[in-house]
Amino acid sequence: MISFTKRIAVAVLCLCLLPLPAIQARELVPVGTVVGLELQSGTVTVEGFDTVMGAEAKNAGIQAGDVLEKINGKTIHCSDDVRQALRQSTGTVTVVVRRGEKSHTCKVMPQITADGPKLGMYLRQGVTGIGTVTWYDPETGVFATLGHGVNGNAGLLPLTEGSAYSARVVAVNKGRSGKPGQLIGAVENKEPVGILTRNTAQGVFGKGENPWQGKAMEVADPGEVKTGSAVILSTVSGEGVQEYSVDILKIYPRAKHSGRNLLIRVTDARLLEITGGIVQGMSGSPIIQDGKLIGAVTHVLVNDPTTGYGIFIENMLDAAA
Repeated sequence: MISFTKRIAVAVLCLCLLPLPAIQARELVPVGTVVGLELQSGTVTVEGFDTVMGAEAKNAGIQAGDVLEKINGKTIHCSDDVRQALRQSTGTVTVVVRRGEKSHTCKVMPQITADGPKLGMYLRQGVTGIGTVTWYDPETGVFATLGHGVNGNAGLLPLTEGSAYSARVVAVNKGRSGKPGQLIGAVENKEPVGILTRNTAQGVFGKGENPWQGKAMEVADPGEVKTGSAVILSTVSGEGVQEYSVDILKIYPRAKHSGRNLLIRVTDARLLEITGGIVQGMSGSPIIQDGKLIGAVTHVLVNDPTTGYGIFIENMLDAAA
C-alpha cells in the first residue's frame, strides 16, 4: 500500500464583483489551453528596494510585502497614485503601509531624479501569470480557470477587475522532487479574450464572447467519479492542447472548499518526459473520465511531481453560479 501522508502540496499558478449568469448547463466545453491572467486588486505592494535610492525607505521601516495605503494623505490604489502623490510633495513624505492587520506610518525623503521624485521601491500592482482554462459555457460566455483561487498578502486576492489573454507556452521548467516545475508562457495578443469577474477558492471565473471552440461534454456528478484511469487536457508545448493519461488514486468527497477532491497521478510517458508530471501553469487542466467532465487539476505534491490533486467540476460550478 502506498502512503500519501506527510506530503506537501502547492497550488499550481504560474471586490467589486460583476454578477455572472447562473450556470445551469449540464454540458460544457472542456478547454485545456493556457491563458494569461491579470488580476487587479486596487492595491499596490512593495516588492523590494533599489540598492541605492531605496535605502532611505528601507531604513524608515518600510518592508517588502507591505501594502501602500497612503502617501501624504492620498489613498493609493495604483502605481499612478504613487507618482502623483510624490509629484505634489515637497520634502519629506508621510507613507502609511499595511502589514498584516496593522498599519504603520513612516517618514521618507524622496530621491529627486530627472523623472521626478522616487522612493526607490519596486512596486507590484495586482497579480499576473498563466493558468489553464478548464471549461467554457457557449450559452452564457462564462469560463473557468485554475480550480483554485489567487492569493494576495492576506489570503484570497480581492478582485476589482481583471482580464484573460491568449497565451502560448515558450518553455518548460521540468518538475523534480522538492522543486515544482513551471510552464513559461507569453501573451500573444494585447487584446483580452475575456474579462475576469470572480476570484474564489474554487477557481477564477470570467466571461468572453466565444473565445474557445470545441464540442460540449456532459458534466459528471461527484458520485459518478471513481478511482482508476482518466485523462487530462493540457497545453505544455507548441503543439497545442493534448490529451494525457492519469490515474485517480483516491477520492475525497467532503473536501469541498480545499480544491483537493481527487488524488491523481500522471501515467502518460509523453507528459512525464516534457514536464516531469504536474507543474505550475497546468492548474485548471480539465479531467475527463468515461466521456464526462469530472474536474480540474489544482495542486502538485512538492516531493512527487507525478502526483497532485484535483477539484470536482461540480464545486467549480457552484462557485461560478
